[in-house]
Amino acid sequence: MLEFDDPALEWRRLFSELLGTFLLVLVGAGGGVVAAVSHGMISRAAAVTAPGLMVMAIILFMGAISGAHLNPAVTMAFTLRGDFPWRRVPGYVVVQLIGATLACLFLRAVFGKVGMVGATEPGLHIHAWQAMLIELVLTVGLVSTILGTASRAQNVGALSALGVAGYIILAGLWSSPVSGASMNPARSFGPDLVIGDFSHYWVYLVGPLAGAAIAVGIAWVLRGPGDPGGMAAARGLLDPTVADAMRAADAGEPKPPNS
Repeated sequence: MLEFDDPALEWRRLFSELLGTFLLVLVGAGGGVVAAVSHGMISRAAAVTAPGLMVMAIILFMGAISGAHLNPAVTMAFTLRGDFPWRRVPGYVVVQLIGATLACLFLRAVFGKVGMVGATEPGLHIHAWQAMLIELVLTVGLVSTILGTASRAQNVGALSALGVAGYIILAGLWSSPVSGASMNPARSFGPDLVIGDFSHYWVYLVGPLAGAAIAVGIAWVLRGPGDPGGMAAARGLLDPTVADAMRAADAGEPKPPNS
């Protein structure tokens, strides 16, 4: 277990993010693709439930390795809150985008260019600015759920995976016809790159990133600066500075400085 704590093995965390984002986008984009191939056998409820359940599984089986961000907006939120070091942001974002693209390339290789390869687009008669605002508000809720359940004050542990999954499903059930309920720039990047159409990508970049920043502000108002629980959730329990911070917090000592 100790070898995971070696900063030279950051590749383990990056691989975890790549694999997790691949699996998330595989079911997120795959719902639309399989619905097209099967002529509607995948219902909207099933299509929005699958990504939530996948996120829950990913958090539970490898969240302790990388923190299971799976989303550039989540990475930025943890970083703005002070739970995650800026130096690790580029690597996380790049592998998230790669994982999403690989998932969509896989879907296209298997099924062809159907269902827009699961691209997220504003719904029928929905203006791009309306979809962007919905994405913004949805991401405020998603990131607030993630930051809140990561707080030691909540003390929910592995149950945080249920909270995050439940929120993703809930958001999709009521808002997917409006914006696709992406809440994730990587999720929307993969299909757009594969089909070569970025005409609406700004909606899924501006909305989630702005929503994440607002959620960080809300978290600060509610709980103040980040705590060791947030650090552990953001970085994975493999980071020795996180373990030291949590031990210090349990002992009532000042936490070590962020790495």
